[in-house]
Amino acid sequence: MPIIKSAKKAARQATKRTEHNVEIKKDIKAAVKAFKAKPSAKTLAKAQSEYDKAVKKNLLKKNTASRRKAGLHAFLKSVSAK
Repeated sequence: MPIIKSAKKAARQATKRTEHNVEIKKDIKAAVKAFKAKPSAKTLAKAQSEYDKAVKKNLLKKNTASRRKAGLHAFLKSVSAK
């Protein structure tokens, strides 16, 4: 346990940030799961939007989100081709 006042505050902030980041990641996972269950342009847009929000909040790097969004798009393309 931290003893110094600033260390206590830093620990509180870290806990809050971790909870917030976990919520954002859960939203991403839920959107991707919904997209894979029912691939459509609407669910793709929702999943891509969640990735964009994570980038905006510095939770994911821009290229990581871009790579994952491209993978979702490729998945939609392969499913619609069948």
